[in-house]
Amino acid sequence: MASAFFSADFSSISSSSSRSFAPKLYFLFPSSSRHTPISSSSSSSSSSATFPRFSSQSLPSLPPSSGIGCSAAAPPPPYRRRPPYVPNSILDPRYVRVFDTTLRDGEQSPGATMTTKEKLDIARQLAKLRVDIIEAGFPASSKDDFEAVKAIALEVGNTLYPDDGYVPVICGLSRCNEMDIRAAWEAVRYAKRPRIHTFIATSGIHMEHKLKKSKEEVLDIARRMVAFAGSLGCDDVEFSPEDAGRSEREFLYEILGEVIKAGATTLNIPDTVGFTTPEEFGKLIADIKANTPGIENVIISTHCQNDLGLSTANTIAGACAGARQVEVTINGIGERAGNASLEEVVMALKYKGEHVMGGLYTGINTRHIVMTSKMVEEYSSLHVQPHKAIVGANAFAHASGVHQDGMLKHKSTYEIISPEDIGLERSNEEGIVLGKLSGRRALKRKLLELGYDIDGEPLDNIFSRFKAIAEQKKRVADADIRALVSDDVFQTTVVWKLHDLQVTCGTRGLSMATVKLINVDGKEHIACSVGTGPVDSAYKAVDLIVKVPATPLEYSLDAVAEGINTIATTRVLIRGENNHTPTTHALTGETVHRTFSGTGASMDIVVSSVEAYIGALNKMLSFAEQTPSEVPAGREPQRPV
Repeated sequence: MASAFFSADFSSISSSSSRSFAPKLYFLFPSSSRHTPISSSSSSSSSSATFPRFSSQSLPSLPPSSGIGCSAAAPPPPYRRRPPYVPNSILDPRYVRVFDTTLRDGEQSPGATMTTKEKLDIARQLAKLRVDIIEAGFPASSKDDFEAVKAIALEVGNTLYPDDGYVPVICGLSRCNEMDIRAAWEAVRYAKRPRIHTFIATSGIHMEHKLKKSKEEVLDIARRMVAFAGSLGCDDVEFSPEDAGRSEREFLYEILGEVIKAGATTLNIPDTVGFTTPEEFGKLIADIKANTPGIENVIISTHCQNDLGLSTANTIAGACAGARQVEVTINGIGERAGNASLEEVVMALKYKGEHVMGGLYTGINTRHIVMTSKMVEEYSSLHVQPHKAIVGANAFAHASGVHQDGMLKHKSTYEIISPEDIGLERSNEEGIVLGKLSGRRALKRKLLELGYDIDGEPLDNIFSRFKAIAEQKKRVADADIRALVSDDVFQTTVVWKLHDLQVTCGTRGLSMATVKLINVDGKEHIACSVGTGPVDSAYKAVDLIVKVPATPLEYSLDAVAEGINTIATTRVLIRGENNHTPTTHALTGETVHRTFSGTGASMDIVVSSVEAYIGALNKMLSFAEQTPSEVPAGREPQRPV
């Protein structure tokens, strides 16, 4: 029966549904066209939004598409134009908006704290990826988060891409209270397309034990706070009933209907604890679509956690049932077991949407997936597991002799996705082997093959380190190159930099380390310390120079390639002892103290370890010393266009 939930027709799961979900072909509107209301609903008359509300039932349609089968290796459909942005409607009912919450929900992963610069870098990359909505953070949680969201709204939220007229929506999360909502608005209001996303729990267990409020109280709060968000001037308001997957259906229909009347333009349905199966979640979306008054005037969204490993499947089931926004994160990072993975959901829609899901498609430029994945991996220090779908190191690797034989005869024998579609160029087709005689041009070509478009000073730095490695190795592997890029390009603002390191260790007596660091002013600082081993003694010497107490929480060391003469990558997770970086947990409201991660890469494991520790310290120090972003002179909040 589960197969029914990945077909284009969801009528089999909800006998109460008054609408058919069979696929239809609709007229496409060019991105430059102007639109006028096709029809509107009186149920939404109380909304303060200036955008016309469209009824999905009144959109022009052509006869239903024929039932075309789909083979596993079928090519993706040709690129289709992104419809013009209207907060509460999508003019092409086959288009699925991609809402990326890497910078908000993803950052809630332990140790994934990012600085404003890192968040801005990722937001720029998400724009290259062409995500429709960027949830930039939770502005009320801390001053740092507020400033990061504001900086993203000012820059990324005002960058127009002339080739297709794309501008991302910049969204800020808030709890259902005036202080949070006002903070979210003040952070996102400078974007061309700002959105406020507010939420309150609706399940019995949350209302009783966490909120300690009745259904009536929760309903009243939701209604008033959605209306308050609109009263601030925000025309694009998203509402989430937290833990919808375990909420009572009739109460869910009621509260969703009330927030539609109050002005909500998107209703996000979160499976907060990853509790449902695809069959259950698909039916939940279908039932909400069939039983919520005014639902035709808003966009239904999904937000699926991965506690049972079903987040991608649930998200696809929700889209097949009528949801037209999917909330995802790069690499699937997020709270606990993580979220639905952007790359998995997007590639599933790209390769199966046309023939199996009624023509569903997104506007994502998939050739930026690899670069975005790597950037998030490095900035968050959350390593992607090798067998991770789409972006794992083994996703396009073939070790079995039978598989290799098939690949040599025809690639489609064992690959249903072309690696070039996600920006991954095959490393051995050109026959270039990098070594000590390789020049800058060969390195540049290899970097492009691996998904890195790097020029200028960053390329000079990588080339210098590449030559040093090549002097010690006959052949520099792709993994070595990736480690060098991660260590040089994806690093935070430099407060302290390692200049020299000397250690003495062995079976006789304590280990000793002498460390020379250079600060931002170029001044050298030297310290010496003893410890239980070379890494411990080096860390203690660094502490004597930096003089900022920090506790290492996690330490991991990996070889990036085979053999003894390979690069070692180190990840370190620390917590500042003075607790100068508190923040508020988005869901519980509790005060938590941030942890900071750093990575290092070197053929010397002690050097790699010290670089990782200094990287984590730099991130902590940069985070504490960030200054508020300023609004450029003459800049006024811009309205959605």
